Amino acid sequence: MSTMTAENAQWFASTFEQLVANVGVAILGKAQVIRLALTCMLAEGHLLLEDAPGTGKTALARALAATVDGTDSRIQFTPDLLPSDVTGISFYNQRTQGFDFRKGPIFASIVLADEINRASPKTQSALLEVMEEAQVTVDGVTYKTERPFMVIATQNPIEQAGTYRLPEAQLDRFLVKTSIGYPDRASTVEILASPFKRNRSIDLGSLITTDAVGQMADLGAQTFADPSVLDYLARLVEETRMAQETRIGVSVRGALAMARCAKIWAAAHGRPYVLPDDIKELATPVWSHRLVLDPEAEFSGATPEGVLRRALAEVAAPQERLAQV
Repeated sequence: MSTMTAENAQWFASTFEQLVANVGVAILGKAQVIRLALTCMLAEGHLLLEDAPGTGKTALARALAATVDGTDSRIQFTPDLLPSDVTGISFYNQRTQGFDFRKGPIFASIVLADEINRASPKTQSALLEVMEEAQVTVDGVTYKTERPFMVIATQNPIEQAGTYRLPEAQLDRFLVKTSIGYPDRASTVEILASPFKRNRSIDLGSLITTDAVGQMADLGAQTFADPSVLDYLARLVEETRMAQETRIGVSVRGALAMARCAKIWAAAHGRPYVLPDDIKELATPVWSHRLVLDPEAEFSGATPEGVLRRALAEVAAPQERLAQV
């Protein structure tokens, strides 16, 4: 694979910031969260938002879809939701004397899985194949999803009654975990100035086609990652596995997730190469949800973020980058 040029990186960064600004019309004062969401989309992964109600999760999904000229859907996860309500069903068509497939809401560019932890584990597992392989198999027939395809799942960290905790296997399939949070005062005042404008994404125009998003993803994948930087990434992963507070550290899937995100993050900053600082900036959103802490350590106050902070402090970053070849 050819590596990205400096000119390509500058174009990538310029386009990326235009996308951030466009989504920012609907999600005020949250540029960093939007950058993480776009990085997740261009790295062809999925986003987990742990947030209180009313912080703009649905608006983010709609704004992303509108910006990239894609489709969006919203699935409200409830205890009685069935897997077929997510993926779709095959039904007998009397007119054609055969079975037709009616696609479920998972077949969209941006899918909002709202309060995913309220559905049963059986329904949660319906997302596993499609999130990992971008395809759904129903009655032995495989159906591909669109490109881009991103699931934005939400969890309410306050209410735990009637919820089913996401298993580690499913948490590991989310590329990034973050939260939108409440807007600052200036953004709140701007929102209050138009109280009847519930969906700001309606006014958004598309800046880029879905085909172009795929081309950006392919271009971002060409960002150069020096062997010394990859070695630094691997040493950080090993450090999380050896930490006394963790039962399970970062998996191979988690290491690959960081490599993909770091390449997009570097290109979004106008660089055709990855720096150790890219990994440091992304460590918490990409890795915190993948760590399984020892129960005693967790009871004593240990947190995934604390484990990552210590790993970043103890593992020395490479000081020089080898020449590109």
